[in-house]
Amino acid sequence: MAEKKFNLQIISPTRVFFDGDIDMVEMKTTEGEIGVLAGHIPLTAILEPGVLRIKKSDGDKEAALHDGFVKITKDKVTILAESCEWPDEIDVNRANEAKTRAERRLKSGEPAVDMLRAELALKKALTRIDIAGKYK
Repeated sequence: MAEKKFNLQIISPTRVFFDGDIDMVEMKTTEGEIGVLAGHIPLTAILEPGVLRIKKSDGDKEAALHDGFVKITKDKVTILAESCEWPDEIDVNRANEAKTRAERRLKSGEPAVDMLRAELALKKALTRIDIAGKYK
């Protein structure tokens, strides 16, 4: 039996990050982790910062995915992402600085600090650090 493939397209405001046929994709939604194979039921979900895993017969790839939406149909998955980065595109020093800033804001307790924004910045920084650390 031949393996079923489907098209994955990841689009960010600055580029088409990925467009190709794959075996499976895994990502983090607001409801938890989700894995998608060909023939998945139609679904639309909100994405959270996390590691995106792309599984292909010629090897797996991982990327840092930061917020967005996913639209799943029987034979295609489209991700509209705020941003998406391959491990070699991540500046680890900058991610560590962002992590420190976000932690400082969260610990400050100042009423002027947007806690949701600080939490999101921390999630993005931790995702970048995690994925970059696996490949360096």
